[in-house]
Amino acid sequence: MQPKSSPLGEFDLIQRFFKTGADAMHSNKEKVITLGIGDDCALLNPAAGEEIAITNDMLVEGRHFFANTNPELLGRKSLAVNLSDLAAMGARPIGFTLAIALPKVDAAWLEAFSKGMFAIANEYSCPLFGGDTTAGPLTISITAFGSIPSGKAIRRSGAKAGDDIWVSGTVGDARLTLAALRHEINLSDDELKQIEQRMHNPTPRVDLGIKLRDVASSALDVSDGLVGDLNHILNQSQVGAEIFLDSLPKSTSLKKQSEVIQNQFAACGGDDYEICFTAPIGKREAIAEISKVLNVPITRIGSITAKEKANENMRLLNQNGELLNNAQTAALLKSFDHFAK
Repeated sequence: MQPKSSPLGEFDLIQRFFKTGADAMHSNKEKVITLGIGDDCALLNPAAGEEIAITNDMLVEGRHFFANTNPELLGRKSLAVNLSDLAAMGARPIGFTLAIALPKVDAAWLEAFSKGMFAIANEYSCPLFGGDTTAGPLTISITAFGSIPSGKAIRRSGAKAGDDIWVSGTVGDARLTLAALRHEINLSDDELKQIEQRMHNPTPRVDLGIKLRDVASSALDVSDGLVGDLNHILNQSQVGAEIFLDSLPKSTSLKKQSEVIQNQFAACGGDDYEICFTAPIGKREAIAEISKVLNVPITRIGSITAKEKANENMRLLNQNGELLNNAQTAALLKSFDHFAK
């Protein structure tokens, strides 16, 4: 008769699934991390002339991911969405903390989750150096830390009239994947396989963000929808914008959909985690070179304008250069809202 295995307690699961993986990374980060997991606080020692960027994202089961989501991919995405925030400000990742609520201690789930999380942590040299665990509905909260040379952070408030507006990669595929999984749109198995990684396994544009430090006048990551997120830049910079919907970069799969679906998903679909940024016209050549060096498509989608009216920041234009009417514009200006009914 096989003896029953002892249930894992809080400190046992931290040691087994998180501390061991974190310790393996600390040897490469001792210049930044003075003290990691095992004490009341982690201690950081940033280099002279550096600023620390801090961001936090929370993922809740049933709200941000399906209950049956692959735990390894969920581990990757949980950290990736935070690295995307750091990338938008031009920060180099230096570490993160993890707080996780678990409905039960499932060793197989934790093994896969931690494997995915540490895989992307190693990829971006971003070790885990603390956190917390508790019982409760599955909730993952990560706080990530990055380093930026003093005065080099790319803020949302720097856009100027006349600047170009750019976005990396393509937008809308995560929303298209969600529509297919909800059976709102029919996609073949092959088509779904081609795009579903955009939803489940996004790529944070860390290298792009670092190269944009001396190029972009403002930036943010696209998490709640391109057009809605861009409004944050417009509001903080006190400017307006003209966006050509036909210029929004779309995948081959999205281009197979109707024009209405294409524009809606590309303009206001969430979970893209691309970088939207503004830059002076004189930076076009530099941006083309960055795109070539990183092998990342970067598309010019519009321009920053002077703000005309307090409640009208953005003008959306169709493929003929015609201004969309108020009803059409309102439908595309909605970004994701966690508290919307």
